[in-house]
Amino acid sequence: MLDQATYTPRLKTVYADTIRPALKEEFSYKNDMQIPSLEKIVLNIGCGAAAVRDSKKAKSAIEDLTKIAGQQAVGTKARKSHAPFRLREGMIIGAKVTLRGDRMFEFLDRLVTIALPRVRDFRGVKPSFDGRGNFAMGLKEHIVFPEIDFDKVDENWGMDIVITTNANTDAEAKSLLKHFNMPFNS
Repeated sequence: MLDQATYTPRLKTVYADTIRPALKEEFSYKNDMQIPSLEKIVLNIGCGAAAVRDSKKAKSAIEDLTKIAGQQAVGTKARKSHAPFRLREGMIIGAKVTLRGDRMFEFLDRLVTIALPRVRDFRGVKPSFDGRGNFAMGLKEHIVFPEIDFDKVDENWGMDIVITTNANTDAEAKSLLKHFNMPFNS
């Protein structure tokens, strides 16, 4: 068992020792507080019609997302009823979790070094930023994470991953994520 008092995630150490100085030099920051950093990572699974037909599917998605994230995921509920889809207000139709601190760095490390190389026909990640330094990406299958035993999976879920930074521009955020070895395709 790791001693939680002395353990520091690998990427957190790399960020403090090499990435921060490199970004400071690259963008000529005068103050250390200007250097971009990660704020949070939000993971989301939407079950869609499968959760409407069978409520156990949504519970399965919550359990899988909890295994992937390392912290308890919460169910997302439908805001409005929609009769043609048999959707009722309050039905659980997905799962989400927000990671911060050490768990955020651990997840990013597993995403970049283990999960993305396991994606079928992987050619890199499309750099899709929102204009304020936040990055979003999607995965077609959640079984690329080693925590998921794909023999016990009843359905493959797509996943949305949103990485929120405090960078002012997309160029700064892209440089930050490139230093974390995010495999951009351009």
